[in-house]
Amino acid sequence: MIGNIHSIETLGTVDGPGIRYIVFTQGCLLRCQFCHNADTWEIGTGKQMSVSEIIDDLKSYLPFIEASGGGITVSGGEPLLQIPFLIELFKECKKLGVHTTIDSSGGCYSTSHLFQSQLAELLEYTDLILLDLKHIDREKHKKLTGLTNEHILSFARFLSDRLVPIWVRHVLVPGITDSQDDLQRLGDFIGSLQNVAKVEVLPYHKLGVYKWEALGLEYPLKEVDPPGDESVEKAYCLLTSKLGDSN
Repeated sequence: MIGNIHSIETLGTVDGPGIRYIVFTQGCLLRCQFCHNADTWEIGTGKQMSVSEIIDDLKSYLPFIEASGGGITVSGGEPLLQIPFLIELFKECKKLGVHTTIDSSGGCYSTSHLFQSQLAELLEYTDLILLDLKHIDREKHKKLTGLTNEHILSFARFLSDRLVPIWVRHVLVPGITDSQDDLQRLGDFIGSLQNVAKVEVLPYHKLGVYKWEALGLEYPLKEVDPPGDESVEKAYCLLTSKLGDSN
């Protein structure tokens, strides 16, 4: 089984519990204005790697991963564009006792029979999903990412119904994703889910601007500065305010 891979980070510490072996897949349907991995957007490109190649490399880091309570995280891009590859990769990971995590926006979620059946099989081998919720408002989400968010919210409910553990992630962009009304609405939605293990507010940053420039793209948020600690704390309080109501 072959996957289209952008890159691999061997000792990641921010994409799931413990030390993570992170596989960045190639291809994404969203075009987030703050994306720091714009070079992962194009579908069907990247380095072709087999499951066995990745597993062989992963094994050399297992002592560090196991000692930290870590595992493997597949990010992107959008990993769920390559579900058959993920199924085979995670099957092999489970043979080694490795904790498995997917970092996904849910941007390619579909109710088609094929997608649903493949996703159900994948979840049998998935321990955690880092779910990136970009914006709760339909039109603001479309402006920010290029797509509306109905299917993404449906994906969140799908995972909740099946009690698949998730960490909700929200990128806080001043003037775009930080209004109190939008954060409160998103907090209400998060509070309606039954499977939220953690909420993370990720402060917007400009670390990926050079990638946009290298691709010949105009970075749309160049005038936006990162939020302060007080704004991040306020957003966290709003996003977690209803968690006790249903969890």
